[in-house]
Amino acid sequence: MAAPPRATAVLAGSGEDGQLGMGGNEEKDWAHCVEALGSYAVTAVVAGSRNSLAICEDGRLFTWGWNQRGTLGHPPKTKTESSPGPVHALAGLKIVQAAIGGWHCLAVDDNGHAYAWGGNEYGQCGEEPERKEDGTRALRRDIPTPQRCAPKLKVRQVAAGGTHSVVLTQEGHVWTWGQPWPPGDIKQISTPVRVQGLEKVRVIAVGAFHNLALTEDGILWAWGNNEYGQLGTGDTQPRSHPIRVEGLSDLSLVDIAAGGWHSTALTIQGEVYAWGRGEHGRLGFGDDKSSRMVPLKVELLAGEDIVQVSCGGTHSVALTRDGRMFSYGRGDHGRLGYGRKLTTGQPMGVDIDLPPPKTRSSRDGQWQAKYVACGGRHTLAIVVWAETTD
Repeated sequence: MAAPPRATAVLAGSGEDGQLGMGGNEEKDWAHCVEALGSYAVTAVVAGSRNSLAICEDGRLFTWGWNQRGTLGHPPKTKTESSPGPVHALAGLKIVQAAIGGWHCLAVDDNGHAYAWGGNEYGQCGEEPERKEDGTRALRRDIPTPQRCAPKLKVRQVAAGGTHSVVLTQEGHVWTWGQPWPPGDIKQISTPVRVQGLEKVRVIAVGAFHNLALTEDGILWAWGNNEYGQLGTGDTQPRSHPIRVEGLSDLSLVDIAAGGWHSTALTIQGEVYAWGRGEHGRLGFGDDKSSRMVPLKVELLAGEDIVQVSCGGTHSVALTRDGRMFSYGRGDHGRLGYGRKLTTGQPMGVDIDLPPPKTRSSRDGQWQAKYVACGGRHTLAIVVWAETTD
C-alpha cells in the first residue's frame, strides 16, 4: 500500500509570532499537526528564530510567522502570519533546499540558482548597493520579494547566519557574503567572496556567527566567532579563516549542525559529538551545562543510532533511525515537546501523540519522525505514519 502524504508536525514551542502555523499565536508544549499543510507531501522544514518554512515534493515553498522585514517572501501586510502561505514569487520553480537567518531567508532550486529575501542591511541578501544622487551607495534595508543572489554560482546548498549568508557550490567550494561577525565588528560585504582553503566540501552548517564545513574526506573545518568554543578549537579565539577541528580527526563524520552558539557532528556509527555554549543543557551532557571548547561525545545518546541532529538557539533535537526523537536544552515555551516546560541537559524522548491519518482504515501503527528542525523557540518535524505489520 502506498505511503500517505508526509505531514508536518509542530513539536512545540512559542507561537507568539505565528511560527507554529496553526492559525493562532498560542504556544504548545507537545506535538501538534500543521493542518494547513496536511494535504501536501512535505519534504523539508526549516525553523528560524521567529518564523518557519516548508518545502513540498513538487518544489513549492510555504512560509509563516514573523514578517516585519519581509522574511516570508512578500511585502508585509501584517507583522505576523500564523498560517502557511506559498511564496508566489518562486512559483514555477522547484525549490530543493532553504535556510533562515536572523532576518533573511535563502533558497536554491533544482537548477542551482540561489534566491534571497528579507533583511538586507548588512548585505546578507547579496544585492549590490544602490547608487544615490550624491554619488554614495546604500543597501536596501529590506527585500521582501525573493530575488536571485550569487548569480554566477551553481549552488548546491544554502546556509544563513545572523547577518550573513554562506553557499556551497556544486564544485564543492564555499562562498559567503553579508556581515560575518556581530554587527559593528567588520565591514559588510554584499558581493560573494570565496572562502579560501576549502576544497571538495560535502556539507556546510552556519550558526549565528560561526561556520562549519565538512569535506568529502571527512575533515571538519570551522571559522567565525568563538566566544563559547563553538569552533571546537580548544580556545575562544575567533578565526577569520577555516581551521581544522582536530578533536574529530579519527572519526568517520557524516553530518554536522550549528545552533546559535553551539555545534554538533554525527558519525557513521550514529554517535553525536557536541561543543560550544552549554547553558541550559543544549549540548546534552546531563547536569553539566558548562560550555565545551572541544568536541565531546554525547554519552547520553550512546546506542540510539542517531541519523540527524538539529541545533536551535538554545536547544537541540536528535533523531534516531527508527523515527524517535530526543530533545534537550532550554524548555520554556515548551519547545522540547515534553508536555511541560522543563529545561534539561538530559536527552529525553518526545511523544508524537497525533491521531492516525484519516485515510487509514487501521489504527494499528505509529508516527515516525523523518526530519527535525530547531528554531529560536520552537521545533518542527516531518513525520510519517508507519502501520504495524503482523
